Amino acid sequence: MIETVPIVRPVLEQIAHKWSILVLTFLCEEPKRFNALKRRLDGVTQKALTDTLRRLERNGLIDRQVLTASPIAVVYSITPLGRTLKNPLLALYDWALRHEGDLQRANERFDRKQGAKPPPEP
Repeated sequence: MIETVPIVRPVLEQIAHKWSILVLTFLCEEPKRFNALKRRLDGVTQKALTDTLRRLERNGLIDRQVLTASPIAVVYSITPLGRTLKNPLLALYDWALRHEGDLQRANERFDRKQGAKPPPEP
């Protein structure tokens, strides 16, 4: 297993990047325009979303299509390769929903034990 870390690490870094999991999860539902993704990803900047979409497109996980109808729009969709991540991503998303309270309580216990103020929200 240790021998595979150099192979697996760059792949996991791309998929698990800050906004990538959410973008891929949302695009598994249906293709979306840039602004629809931006609205759904509360707190993402235009630059961060653009960088995430480019990275995912470069890795073959999403497609970018320019619609020339008026007004011109860009639509992003999941590729067949990206769709292979649907079940693992939805499982992770569901886990996060189920355990958000557990993680918050663990953070609070840790902070109390350390006598520290909680870190600022990302």
